[in-house]
Amino acid sequence: VKGEPNISYICSRYYRAPELIFGATEYTTAIDIWSVGCVLAELLLGQPLFPGESGVDQLVEIIKVLGTPTREEIKCMNPNYTEFKFPQIKAHPWHKIFHKRMPPEAVDLVSRLLQYSPNLRCTALEACIHPFFYELRDPNARLPNGRPFPPLFNFKPQ
Repeated sequence: VKGEPNISYICSRYYRAPELIFGATEYTTAIDIWSVGCVLAELLLGQPLFPGESGVDQLVEIIKVLGTPTREEIKCMNPNYTEFKFPQIKAHPWHKIFHKRMPPEAVDLVSRLLQYSPNLRCTALEACIHPFFYELRDPNARLPNGRPFPPLFNFKPQ
């Protein structure tokens, strides 16, 4: 809300963007994009991707997947934390997190939604036009029962 101070303790923990865990009070709708990425990953995996039991543990779970954030990424999340030290952990490849039969478009979309730097996450419109959703726009695509998909919005870049 314009004019109201932002707080960092919002959103269910498993879906909380890292900038919120870092205590940022200056944030954008990119926190919602992160949450969408967490929900999509959970739908694909059948369990939460980052099942932290506290704020700190949540950050550990994120680091175990995305690797240790760089100083620049930390600065993008919260400039007050640039001197914070983390153990150096390499990113876990997305193709090892999701099983081999997972559509590569699904894995790619999750990877674009779950970026440390809020400004590197795709936007909502970019997510809607991602190849993962191409089938939904195919006029010949059918539901498992043979019926056509219900009409959807026509998401196209402008």
